[in-house]
Amino acid sequence: MDQGHLEINRRSWDERTPLHVRSPLYDLDSFVAGRSTLHPFEPDELGPVEGCTLLHLQCHIGTDTLSWARLGAAVTGLDFSGASIEAAKELAERCGLPATFIQSDVYEAADVLGETYDVVYTGLGALNWLNDVQRWAEVIAQLVAPGGRFYLLEFHPLLFVLADDDIALDPAYSYFHDPAGVSIEDDRDYADPSARLVEASTVEWAHTLGDVVTALIDAGLEIRMLKEHDVVAFNPWESLERVPGEAALWRAPKGRPHVPFEYSLLATRPPR
Repeated sequence: MDQGHLEINRRSWDERTPLHVRSPLYDLDSFVAGRSTLHPFEPDELGPVEGCTLLHLQCHIGTDTLSWARLGAAVTGLDFSGASIEAAKELAERCGLPATFIQSDVYEAADVLGETYDVVYTGLGALNWLNDVQRWAEVIAQLVAPGGRFYLLEFHPLLFVLADDDIALDPAYSYFHDPAGVSIEDDRDYADPSARLVEASTVEWAHTLGDVVTALIDAGLEIRMLKEHDVVAFNPWESLERVPGEAALWRAPKGRPHVPFEYSLLATRPPR
């Protein structure tokens, strides 16, 4: 990744981290009390993790990482934001959960960590911060142990095509990857609408489903599952409704078009 883009995005996430620690969206008090931040379908799709080593790339403040720890995994979280890593360490202490958190650019993860894992996991809102999905997939393949699993839950690329004002099927943004990325000036934060960011500039990249799947196959992984979901873990439009029984998930209301907002993917590394 271009170091200028990397530093722009890192500064933004360093500033966002204390907002997220205090934000009702992350609700860390209820998390410490035992709430999981995983989608209900994630443990079923990935399968058992008890006794497995699990690496969470781009872990932010560690809520998903520690949710896997509660399911019995020996977890390591990695993120490029130093502020996020410190917040994750503090959260692990509050929860009384063993976890390792390391600051690193994801592209350097294999060299920094120097080992492989039974499970490598990447959660929502990660790939749009990476400019080279082929290189990312190669890193994943290096980190998954032979016979191990890679699980990805990500926002569907179609979500970022739709207009910002409401659910409209008229595209407002390009679906396809632009190597130059998209420079964004936005001083709002998704977790704290009242906050105004000083570091309001970010650079993001689109990656189609075809880009992601092909990159993982080219890197030597075997795709076992690909599912698309009509739910989303935040509310980008006022017209969305909460999923009954799921306080942190939204979907289009009855009578409105249902389109994929998220997707999940499971891949494995062949045994030696």
